[in-house]
Amino acid sequence: MAAEHSVGFEPAERLAEDRESVRRRFWRKLKRVAVQLPFAEDLLAAYYCAFDKGTPRHVQASLLGALAYFILPFDFVPDVMPILGFTDDAAVLATAIRMVASHITTEHREAARAKLKRGLDEAKAEAAQ
Repeated sequence: MAAEHSVGFEPAERLAEDRESVRRRFWRKLKRVAVQLPFAEDLLAAYYCAFDKGTPRHVQASLLGALAYFILPFDFVPDVMPILGFTDDAAVLATAIRMVASHITTEHREAARAKLKRGLDEAKAEAAQ
């Protein structure tokens, strides 16, 4: 039944089940591509919400799926394509955020802004925590 409504997203769904893999791979990819992402703040806010212990499980699952899609090396529009490369990632993330917007708090957004302001130098150390 799940395959009927998620055609093409199965690899992201499998990856999303492994929270620690999402955590590690997310920071590696974000560090590489952050300057190219106009939606970096939303992406980080979604990440902080997904890993917040106070976030309901169904919300975490939705956001982890979107984050997993972001870190997958293969997706509908290859990330290496200029301009268009991250449009599919942005669409998946925007859809997930719309579904769970009330759970992404001011604190998640402030943490995202602070992280972007500080830079991503500490990303690897944070992922290990």
